This record gives sequence, C-alpha cells and structure tokens, in this order.
Amino acid sequence: MNSDPVVHKPDRADIATTTDLCLLAGKIMLQSGAETYRVEDTMSRIAACLGFPKSTSYVTPTGIMFQADEAGAAKLTGIAERTTDLQKVTAVNGISRQLSGGQLTAEQARLKLKEVECAAHAFPIWLQIAAASIASGCFMIMFQGGWNDFVPAMFSGGFGYCAVIYFHQLVRVKFFSELMASFVVGLISLIFVQLGWGHALDKIIIGSVMPLVPGLLITNAVRDLMAGHLVSGLSRGVEAFLTAFAIGTGIAVAITIF
Repeated sequence: MNSDPVVHKPDRADIATTTDLCLLAGKIMLQSGAETYRVEDTMSRIAACLGFPKSTSYVTPTGIMFQADEAGAAKLTGIAERTTDLQKVTAVNGISRQLSGGQLTAEQARLKLKEVECAAHAFPIWLQIAAASIASGCFMIMFQGGWNDFVPAMFSGGFGYCAVIYFHQLVRVKFFSELMASFVVGLISLIFVQLGWGHALDKIIIGSVMPLVPGLLITNAVRDLMAGHLVSGLSRGVEAFLTAFAIGTGIAVAITIF
C-alpha cells in the first residue's frame, strides 16, 4: 500500500525571517528611487530562493505589504522618505543575485542589507552641489543660451541646489523646499541680469532649475503605468506634477516681486 508523500511545511520562524528580509530589501530600493515593479520582482526572487515561490506583495510609494507564504501573516512597512540613490538599488540587486546563486545565507544577506541601509549617500553634498552647478550651465547652453551666461547659470543652479538641501532639512515638506529653492534661483538670476553679468534671463533660469526637475519621478511614473501598477504610477505622477508646480510657482513669485 502506497503512503502519501510527506509535504514539508516551513515553520513560522523561517516565514518571519524571509518576510523581514524581503521587506528590508524592498524598503531600501523604494526609498532609493526604484520602480514599483522592480521592488516587487526583487522581493519575489529573494522569497523564491529561500523556499517560498508563491509570495505575494503590494507596493505603493508610501508602503509595502508582503506575505511570504499562505501559512504566514502579511506584514506592512511604511516609507516615510524617498530620495535618489541608484547605487543602493544596484547594491540590493547584487545581494539578491548572490543570495539566489547560493553565495550568501539569509543571515549574511540581512547583514549586508543593513549595511546598505545605514550607508551614507554615494556622493558627498559638496560634489552634488558642484555637479548641479556644472549641469545648470550645460543645460543653459543646451537650451540655446550664450556662453556669456554660463557662469551665472552655474552660480544660480548651485545656490538653488544648496537651498533645496537646506530647506529640506529645515522643514520636512518636500514641495516647500523645491518652491523656496526655485525662488532663490529666480532671485539670483535676476540679480545677475540686473548687474549686467547675465543677459538672457529666461535661459539662465531654465538651465538653473533643471537639477530640481523631477525627471526620475516622471520616468518611474510612466514605467509603473506601463507595468500595470496604476496606483503607484498615478501617485508618482501627481508627486512629479506638484513638484513641477512648486518650481514654477517659486520662479513666478521671484519675477513678480522683483
């Protein structure tokens, strides 16, 4: 008489460990600017290589819900702040591949993810400001501005990026920092033009605000919509629209007042 095969069911400790590991990886990626579908794909791959091929997840820009197995409870983690650090996204993907290839255990992967989470930004602030300054001048040239406005655009863009960092640390309201930074950009651009050091005000302003434009948000919104994540795509699109509206408002206020 043939006996039924014994089906091994993972215990709750394994389920809890896998759930926490997947949520940690997803949280780091989402906070660092990854797309919604990429976050879900990475979490499902980590769960599958740990023995849970039927995991389910629901990801929005402000939270992640994940369930490793039907035997375990779903767990939710919130996303309070989002930035752009694609190096962390790459690091998490690398850890996921190492885990899938058997090069890391679950505990080793968790420790590496904790290191990635606690790591500072890939580039220091001074380098970000310098890059924003150079990019502002180059954008101004790209929009058919003159080389005599290159330095004013550099200074305006650099001061604007400094302002967005400062106001974001002062007031934890994303759109307020962009509004104030664009106001600073408009004010400095006007000063340069009135002093005779700048000529094409519109070109200087356009080039200077480009580092503040939410290009990654717009790209992720389109990618999420194409992947079928309508809630995430629409929410990212609204966030990008509000950021662009704040930038335009700050420039308009500066030009109107002065």
